[in-house]
Amino acid sequence: MKRYNPLVSCYKYFVNPVLPNTCKHVPSCSAYMIQAVNKRGYFKGTAMGIARILRCNPFSQGGFDPVKDDFKGNAKWLL
Repeated sequence: MKRYNPLVSCYKYFVNPVLPNTCKHVPSCSAYMIQAVNKRGYFKGTAMGIARILRCNPFSQGGFDPVKDDFKGNAKWLL
């Protein structure tokens, strides 16, 4: 079942066409958030998307960064 995230959809259709393509990651941050929400649910997927947006900065290397199967990673004790 695909979940709907209205904020990301509004961004993709109204804001994204106006801005230049500057995302360093593949898939883009908005596509990553949609995939994360569909894979992990609304709250965990949104948290993963926000973490991805925070990683997208001038000091990051970028590149291929798909939605990971294990969301907790090294911080398993936090969740």
